[in-house]
Amino acid sequence: MSHHVRNLEHHHFKYDLFRRPGDLHVHFFGTATLSFADAIKTRPGDVFEIEAQPFLLPLRNPLKIAAAPAPGVRIL
Repeated sequence: MSHHVRNLEHHHFKYDLFRRPGDLHVHFFGTATLSFADAIKTRPGDVFEIEAQPFLLPLRNPLKIAAAPAPGVRIL
């Protein structure tokens, strides 16, 4: 699919929820279908990195698997 930013803004900001003063909106463009179709699988320790020329430093996020939360307590 191909969209102009103007079209994406129109469809996003037509909802009151997304027009609150002071909110910041970040849109990530891309697709997850290519990695899925190529059978790429992530593992703990893999690092996702995004780098763009205008920014000083790249954003790096390592993948970690969180421990399952303790089961809740039910009070009768």
